[in-house]
Amino acid sequence: MNARQANPWAALGALCLGFFMILLDTTIVSIAIPTMLRELGAGLNSIVWVISVYLLTYAVPMLFTSRLGDRFGPKRVFLAGLVVFTGASLWCGLSGNAEMLIAARAVQGLGAALMTPQTLAFITHLFPPSKRGPAMGMWGGVAGLATIAGPLLGGVLVDHFGWEWIFFVNVPIGVVAIVLTLLLVPDWQPKHAHSFDLLGILLSSAALLCIVFGVQNGQQYDWGTVFGGITVFEIIGAGVVLLIAFVVWQRVNKREPMLPLEVFSNRNFSAGTLTAATVGFAMTGMFLPLVIYIQSVLQLTPTTAGLLTAPMSLLAGIVAPFVGHLSDKVNGKYLVMFGLAALAAGLGIIALQATPDSSPWAFVPALLVCGLGIGCIFSPMSNMTMGSVEPRLAGTASGIFNTARQVGGVLGSAAIGVLLQARISASIADEATKAAAQLPEPYRAPFAEGIAHAAAGTGEFGSAGGPSPMPGLPAEIAAQAGKLATQAVHSGLTDAARVTMLLPMGVLLLGVVSAAVLRKVEPRWGKPAATPEAATA
Repeated sequence: MNARQANPWAALGALCLGFFMILLDTTIVSIAIPTMLRELGAGLNSIVWVISVYLLTYAVPMLFTSRLGDRFGPKRVFLAGLVVFTGASLWCGLSGNAEMLIAARAVQGLGAALMTPQTLAFITHLFPPSKRGPAMGMWGGVAGLATIAGPLLGGVLVDHFGWEWIFFVNVPIGVVAIVLTLLLVPDWQPKHAHSFDLLGILLSSAALLCIVFGVQNGQQYDWGTVFGGITVFEIIGAGVVLLIAFVVWQRVNKREPMLPLEVFSNRNFSAGTLTAATVGFAMTGMFLPLVIYIQSVLQLTPTTAGLLTAPMSLLAGIVAPFVGHLSDKVNGKYLVMFGLAALAAGLGIIALQATPDSSPWAFVPALLVCGLGIGCIFSPMSNMTMGSVEPRLAGTASGIFNTARQVGGVLGSAAIGVLLQARISASIADEATKAAAQLPEPYRAPFAEGIAHAAAGTGEFGSAGGPSPMPGLPAEIAAQAGKLATQAVHSGLTDAARVTMLLPMGVLLLGVVSAAVLRKVEPRWGKPAATPEAATA
């Protein structure tokens, strides 16, 4: 099928199904974290890597995969990504340990990286500038719908079938997406003869890997030596040096750099890309402390936890299409700024409300504020950022924009993960020391040390009950020690979750500042002259 025969909305629907699967896999994993902690016998750091490695292999190749779409056709690259993603999902479900799951998730991220840039490139191809707002609204609505379906579907699957099925569910969705893409999406061929910046790919990949590895594993190595005398901070420093070398190489590479710096001369694109990075950071990071709190402290099942967050996601999905239409008529930066501020406010309310014995349903109003914020962000942010880019740079800009959001997500996952681990260790140790004062003197120090040791491992807290009481205690002391241990763990986890939520809030406020720089987009380019098929579509 060529673009003259294509229905642009049907084609967008098929592409959005693949996009939906990518986002579903991010949110569906979050709800299963406590269960995977318990059933895989893994520590919190390993489970955070299950999230981070997916985002890392998703983000790093995206600039390269956007070029693949320009050379070989977006439809073909999108289909290749669908096949890789679907196969890797099957591998994830069959994994028997955390290491195998991390490897499968890395391959899954590569599939997602092949797919995502093609989606936005097709929107700029199929829809003229004046009609991209509704198309972006549909794209944003799909993001909202995935956040609804992820926790709900994930909760039901984890409760009734096991965590493996959060990955198996992608297989039928992937098969349907492959069939619809073959039938409905035009085989658009930009046929740009790109060269591939291999040195740029190596530098950027190594830089991000070093930074994320150092940040995320810092707590595990006590911010000291990792191997062979090399310290955590030296690894992070090497990542920063490699990142600087990457930027310098992009400037001096006169052939076809992976990251053409000229695109950042566009004010809207620069500000929108930074805003997207802050959104990725916050939205990836916020779910980790929230899920651990509501399942391990409030003792909600995965299904009930999914139901609790569903109103937030539902409101985001309802609001996004309307905001997409509105962004064509008003200055979209105010919608983005409001959305970012609302999401930060919602997280702040949750942090203020959270106690070890809070009613879960008391969080619904705050979650609705978060949902309203999320619904106001994606459509106008994408429309203002991409709508200001020249058509000849659309494919590359799409890759950079999505890469920025995913890099933000990688850094958010790593930073939130390490902060949460540090706060869990410190907070539970403090609470254990306070609780130990209620025991007879001979048992205080062993009790506090035992709870602090368990907290340092963090693997105990996939279950609701916390660590076991000390063995060999008299019966009358054992019952009291068990109750105090549970109280210490729940109070410590609550404090850790509350403090950790301050980080995504701060990053969202940085996003408000960057969004304030955006300018209202005036359609200047018309319909791309190089693709006359788009006019017919």
